[in-house]
Amino acid sequence: MTDQPQTGAEAVDAAIAKGLDLDGSPIPADKLELYTTVMGLEGDRKRSGVTNSMRSRIVRIGAKHIAQDELNQKLVDAGWPGLKDKEIAFYYGGK
Repeated sequence: MTDQPQTGAEAVDAAIAKGLDLDGSPIPADKLELYTTVMGLEGDRKRSGVTNSMRSRIVRIGAKHIAQDELNQKLVDAGWPGLKDKEIAFYYGGK
């Protein structure tokens, strides 16, 4: 077992940087290469603004942890638009 933290995005980023999964096993080179390529493309993408990126992250990650109606209300309460139909279908449609 490895001594790196096992929770949070930082744990995943640290594991990827080391080329090791959280259990200490090596991440296959082809998977690391594809990940690096895609993250490079994402890093080069022009952004529309920090608040738009924040909202996207909140929806993408929040949908895993927060019920649809609650997440929608939290977005509205924070001053963002509520969940869009396409977001509801994508993140909550199969639940």
